[in-house]
Amino acid sequence: MKGLERGRKYYYQVGSEANGWSSIHSFISRDNDANETIAFLFGDMGTAVPYSTFYRTQDESRSTVKWILRDLENLGDKPAFISHIGDISYARGFSWIWDEFFNQIEPIASKTPYHVCIGNHEYDWPLQPWKPSWAYSVYGKDGGGECGIPYSLRFKMPGNSSLPTGTGAPDTQNLYYSFDVGVVHFLYMSTETNFLKGSDQYNFIKADLERVNRNKTPFVVVQGHRPMYTTSNEIRDTAMREKMLENLESLLVENNVTLALWGHVHRFERFCPMKNYTCVDVSSNFTSHGGSPVHVVIGMGGQDWQASWEPRSDHQNVPIYPQPLRSMYRGGEFGYTRLFATREKLTLAYIGNHDGQMHDVVEISSGLGLNVGVKEEVVEAKYTTYAMGASVLILGAFIGYFIGFITRCRRDSTPKNTWTPVKSDET
Repeated sequence: MKGLERGRKYYYQVGSEANGWSSIHSFISRDNDANETIAFLFGDMGTAVPYSTFYRTQDESRSTVKWILRDLENLGDKPAFISHIGDISYARGFSWIWDEFFNQIEPIASKTPYHVCIGNHEYDWPLQPWKPSWAYSVYGKDGGGECGIPYSLRFKMPGNSSLPTGTGAPDTQNLYYSFDVGVVHFLYMSTETNFLKGSDQYNFIKADLERVNRNKTPFVVVQGHRPMYTTSNEIRDTAMREKMLENLESLLVENNVTLALWGHVHRFERFCPMKNYTCVDVSSNFTSHGGSPVHVVIGMGGQDWQASWEPRSDHQNVPIYPQPLRSMYRGGEFGYTRLFATREKLTLAYIGNHDGQMHDVVEISSGLGLNVGVKEEVVEAKYTTYAMGASVLILGAFIGYFIGFITRCRRDSTPKNTWTPVKSDET
């Protein structure tokens, strides 16, 4: 939609005179100049249907929608958006599941933008155009023959990225794109199509990250479907993660990406700010470290199948799953994440579906509010502060001694009061 005033509430209906009109809906238009950003992010949600079917659906997706709707209503007239990073409806060739999916998300998608990126269950098929030799164990038949076509025709994302399907069907679209929302720059990528160095997607990601204005958007969030990091025992995707680390991690590091959000693994897992498996901080409240993104897996939107965590390397067949230092928090509960950012701080909270409450949170400061000066000036100011502090302490000690002396004299001149001890033991 074009020509909208920023941050304004609009009312609308969908339909026609011939076929009737929907009820009246409303939304708040995006304000790219706002000083705060609000988003609800998750992956792998799927669809629940109100009847029995031969096809497995994702009942927990109802709770995800329910709690996000609660949060949207609590926002009032503040703009926000939703981010669903792949494995969207799990239709896999059944158009009626896509219809049920849109019925399910209507309460939230009718009032706030619903952004998506492509996952294996929207796209993968044996004859897809890009399938290098190392990816034969990665890209299979998860798309159910859809080839990304329903995904491309049912959603319209920013940008113009597309790729021929090779079948004569419409091109696959909505592969990679970016936009600003308030103080955050968001970039979406496709893990299902070519992302290697020299590819169109790689060149887009590189150019996009390099031109981000950090004075305008101090935080950068990259999103894709399959994770670059996970401690889930996803052996099939090992080659994929190796290629992502080899080709993409340097872009995230060199361009100071704040967060990297991934789906595919149907659990929540937050890592430390790191590069090449090495943590630079292990707290949950820190100033953004240049070149050390925080990777978070958020594929807990509704799909219930999941492999175990990685076992001990020396006890592969024993159900013992140690949590590495780099994995700061991991959980198996369904839910979503809630992002709130100002120019000074970005907060990402994990909301669990069983109670709608926060189960994990990380706070990342931008550093824009810090006073940074010349080293000599900082040292001088530090010693000046020490001198002032010492003077105050000496003066306080003298005043305390004088007051104590007067009080002692008055106490000695008054009759002694008697007191009765009370029993201190509990009965």
